[in-house]
Amino acid sequence: MQYFSLAKNAPAVDFKTATILGQAPDKGLYFPEKLPVLSPDFIQSLSTISKNEMAFRVMKPYVGDTIPDHVLQTIVHETLDFDIPLVPIQSNIASLELFHGPTLAFKDVGARFMSRCLGYFSTSLDSKITVLVATSGDTGGAVASGFLGVPGVEVVILYPSGKVSPVQELQLTTCGNNITALEIDGSFDDCQAIVKAAFMDSDLKQKLFLTSANSINVARWLPQQLYYFVAYQEWLKSANSAKPPVISVPSGNFGNICAGLLAKKTGLPLGHFIAACNINDVVPQYLATGVYASAKAQPTISNAMDVGDPSNFIRIMELFTQSLDFLKEEVSGDTISDDTTATTIENVYKETGYILDPHGAVAYKALQNYLKAYPQEAGFILETAHPVKFPQIVEASIGHALNIPDQVKPLFSKEKKSVQLPASFAAVKDWLMPG
Repeated sequence: MQYFSLAKNAPAVDFKTATILGQAPDKGLYFPEKLPVLSPDFIQSLSTISKNEMAFRVMKPYVGDTIPDHVLQTIVHETLDFDIPLVPIQSNIASLELFHGPTLAFKDVGARFMSRCLGYFSTSLDSKITVLVATSGDTGGAVASGFLGVPGVEVVILYPSGKVSPVQELQLTTCGNNITALEIDGSFDDCQAIVKAAFMDSDLKQKLFLTSANSINVARWLPQQLYYFVAYQEWLKSANSAKPPVISVPSGNFGNICAGLLAKKTGLPLGHFIAACNINDVVPQYLATGVYASAKAQPTISNAMDVGDPSNFIRIMELFTQSLDFLKEEVSGDTISDDTTATTIENVYKETGYILDPHGAVAYKALQNYLKAYPQEAGFILETAHPVKFPQIVEASIGHALNIPDQVKPLFSKEKKSVQLPASFAAVKDWLMPG
């Protein structure tokens, strides 16, 4: 498998090179030159094979010969070494719970896969790799957990000060070892812009071996397909299995929904996709008007989706051959306000006893809206983070305190350690440059 740059001005590379570089030299995102096609026999086997066998067979074409089969088998086993249940909420709505990993967020899947791939690749390199990543919430904790103690890799995480939840902040600022958190006085878009600038800076490229662990990196983005396959395996056991599921994805940087659409394009029998957004709704507006207008991110209670210029949307357009009409045939968008998000958490809890986090609530309301128009359909939401990461919002909505998961409790006894910097590339560059 070769990967080309979507900016169309860089040579094609293999999976190893795309993973190590993170972004192409021409600033483009890497994309597979040819999408694999899942065989009908493989799709038929999904009802019986293990999730590890499924994951190996899905990821093998993307990895090619850059990782030996026995190493890849270990990587996918460790990537999916926790439950990903599909939990019914209503008769026509289920929740794919992606928060049972070590950092209670969906990004554990991509971060664990990428960290293990990069750890394997680093053994053949002469210099240490510096992973530079921006986070709007859950990426930081997942990357910190996935890369903690990986030999030959240093991790630097940029996050917007005051704009991530207390648990999210503790997860990315209390690791120590090879993990450093830079607390930026700005927004996630500021953090992401600084990271992008760092990759293009000639001084830094001479001094450091930089790569990214955001979903712009193919090793972070591609394995997110896997939980759509796990979900489909569970969907086949449900009462609604006669029809492909409608899937509502809480969307910020659009790597998650892009991975699901990729899985569908390669042959996984999935139904309609909903890009469920908060008021940072560049893509829903584009779907409605045909005008794509990036905007400054606005803070919301679903903070991991506060992205005003989603990086991965260019990959979605590539999947649909740059055609808005083709995109609209398979994807719709919805915009959910903070007030509606909080009310949805409250109402779903009162009606069903199920506790949504704010991102899951955005997806739930968007799916509920869709099913009112198409009552014959059924589907599931992606519940991307544990509600405990957002205690003030969720507890106010449900009327009582949340139970604290065992893996979170030790965080509250740890000391936060971060480096505070202005939202300036020059300041971050000065900090990154070796003395």
